Amino acid sequence: MIQTLTALAEPNRLAIVELLRDGPRSVGDIVDALALSQPLVSKHLKVLSDVAIVDRRVDGKRRIYALDQRRFAELDRWLDTFAELWAARLDRLQAHLDATRA
Repeated sequence: MIQTLTALAEPNRLAIVELLRDGPRSVGDIVDALALSQPLVSKHLKVLSDVAIVDRRVDGKRRIYALDQRRFAELDRWLDTFAELWAARLDRLQAHLDATRA
């Protein structure tokens, strides 16, 4: 999990992931959309691929990248472990707000 969060903490990698949220894209499409150099995009895609955040497929001379849904399902399960903690805190906040208004 730490590797996933570390990879997503870099702003350009997060921008790539957000772009891929809309669907698979070629490296060239990513370069154009984010106005980054091709070598820089390729470097970030390698990091994202190494931690299984993106999958790559070859289409002729193009490399097409897409999000790996398994990694995001794992991240979602991890975040769910905090749901009870947040629910309790939000309940206390609501009680405080209700008491303040009264």
